[in-house]
Amino acid sequence: MFTIDHDSTVTLYEQLRSQIIEQVASGELIVGTKLPPVRQLATELGVAPYTAARVYRLLEQDGFLETRGRNGTVVSAREDTAVSMLQLEASQYAARARELGIPAETALDYVRVALHG
Repeated sequence: MFTIDHDSTVTLYEQLRSQIIEQVASGELIVGTKLPPVRQLATELGVAPYTAARVYRLLEQDGFLETRGRNGTVVSAREDTAVSMLQLEASQYAARARELGIPAETALDYVRVALHG
């Protein structure tokens, strides 16, 4: 999901922050996507937990992320745009399909049929 170059002149904090913002902007991380817990992310990237927590906290202040307590940190809808709303609904649909045990391809087929009305 994210990578850190420990030899870069760019701070670890800035590398992680910019990657999250870029992935949100590109649609790679869509509204509702759950991010790894701070400690897990810090361990995976080889950074201090404080660094990961600081990135999450500041991106939450900027409206990119939302912390839901025990339910973790997720990508937040920004400015209630149509794209954000559709991404959120897509995330909810995918989660519901998984709950019901519907295979991904079948769930996608349902969406294709619905889109072509």
